Amino acid sequence: MPFFDAVRLALAQLRVQKLKSFFTLLGVTIGVMFLIAVVSIVEGMSSYMEHDFVGKLVGVNTVTLRQQPEIDGNMTEARWRAMQRWPRVLMTDVQPVVDALPPGTLWSAEGYDNVPVSSQWATPKQLQASAVEGDYFKIREMGIAKGRVITQQEMAMGTPVVVIGQEIAERFFPKLDPINRSLKVAGLPYTVIGVAESQGSIFGLSLDRFVIAPYRSPLRHVVNRPNVLDAVKIKVAGDADMTETQESIRQVMRSRHKLRPSEPDNFTVETSESALSFWTSIKSKLVIAGVVLPAIGLVVGAIVIMNIMLVAVAERTREIGIRKALGARRRDIMSQFLVEAATLSTVGAVIGIIMGILLAEAIAAVSPLPATVAPWSIVAGVIVGAGVGIISGIYPASRASRLDPIAALRAE
Repeated sequence: MPFFDAVRLALAQLRVQKLKSFFTLLGVTIGVMFLIAVVSIVEGMSSYMEHDFVGKLVGVNTVTLRQQPEIDGNMTEARWRAMQRWPRVLMTDVQPVVDALPPGTLWSAEGYDNVPVSSQWATPKQLQASAVEGDYFKIREMGIAKGRVITQQEMAMGTPVVVIGQEIAERFFPKLDPINRSLKVAGLPYTVIGVAESQGSIFGLSLDRFVIAPYRSPLRHVVNRPNVLDAVKIKVAGDADMTETQESIRQVMRSRHKLRPSEPDNFTVETSESALSFWTSIKSKLVIAGVVLPAIGLVVGAIVIMNIMLVAVAERTREIGIRKALGARRRDIMSQFLVEAATLSTVGAVIGIIMGILLAEAIAAVSPLPATVAPWSIVAGVIVGAGVGIISGIYPASRASRLDPIAALRAE
């Protein structure tokens, strides 16, 4: 029987025996649906982590010097305890680090903590406040929706001015223009000179709840001990300069901390790649889970297809006998049933792909988890569906091809 005739016959069986076909497709559909959904979530998370999460927290082409890593997937209790004894990064470390870098390199120093923020139009609330120095706004690529950024002169003088996020403006200055109005940060009055453009969110958590003031303003005494910093960020021109910049920073800090060659670093030099290392290990486990769990459904689907195809062979014994009497060879009978099984499972896989995409989109719509449908997962779903049909149809097809035509013609 020609291939397309076999496919047409298989589709006709779907229409004629709807309930049987439903159970035939069910296992494959569920397996492929979860395969597509899980892979879409993992791919979406991967893209989100690489471009949004790490880009917003660490920064693109940015090297960050801090006491402890902000993101660490290999943290153990012993490692955490050891880090608590590491010396803090100091303001006096900044200039030696900057001097070791090429002239004109962008840098910023910052200390931050949650402090009470209030205005005459709203009650106090604990929010993140940052005391910054250097090229902070350029490194963060932070646009200003209203007003302006803090100037270098204001940073040098420690002028009590702040740039605030969108949510701060809406909460503390409802239906008002916040520019040139007073905002109390840790009980001290600051003048709002700018409102930043919306920074978006990470996993549903807003990034627009921040207050930024000059490092030399009184805020530095609130967020940290004197001379102590939480981070020093260095912006490099491109990926090619990352390794050289990291090594320059390491050499300066090892010298300042008086570390011997055999002693490990007691500070962290972090990039987007190092921050993503923890996600890479998690991603591999999620991919394994995304393959193993749907495989259970596919195994069940394969068993169901095999059993239903055996029933089909028994029901169509007379048809097989007539075909053999008319000259059909064993391989013709076998290929007919294999094509039918593969067609049925492929239809189930296609339905599963559509349902998997819809499930992934639904999860992305009702939760912070992003979803990105990977084209390779759709191809894999179709191949897996056809493969399950062929594998599960081998035994029924072989049994059908071995039927004695005389005995088959006697069957009712």
